[in-house]
Amino acid sequence: MFKRILIPLDGSDLAEKALPSAIALAHQFGSKLILIRMVEVSYPTLLSPHLTSATAVTMSESYEQAHRAAEAYLLAQQKALQQDGLDVEVIMCEATPADGILYTTSEYHIDCIVMSTHGRGGLARWTLGSVADKVARHAPCPVLLVRQNAIIDQDNP
Repeated sequence: MFKRILIPLDGSDLAEKALPSAIALAHQFGSKLILIRMVEVSYPTLLSPHLTSATAVTMSESYEQAHRAAEAYLLAQQKALQQDGLDVEVIMCEATPADGILYTTSEYHIDCIVMSTHGRGGLARWTLGSVADKVARHAPCPVLLVRQNAIIDQDNP
């Protein structure tokens, strides 16, 4: 049923709360897990009077360092999941989180997205925005949202 499951990870404990549910689904359906991490690139305006070549070099180095750290994190997650016998792929995406998740879902023919959410509602979600909310509303496939305080029983998903 779910051949390809996408799990967005940002390196936080909260994001990793989605892993047990995704793992349970992968074992049940023989699914491939696809771990994704966004690396947002901010482009300063060229009209900024404070943008110097030294600043541009520093920004470039910071981006490269963030990219390497994010990739190392995903590869460590991949290795741990592969030791559990799972088929795992990693994707680095340069986009805002919701847009990157939605784009990847279409491009990689994802069958299900499993991701964590803070579980905010009402005014908090409206004022703070919600990646999970945008993904759930616009994804072309089922989205399993794991709430922050969810407890997963690996034997009974």
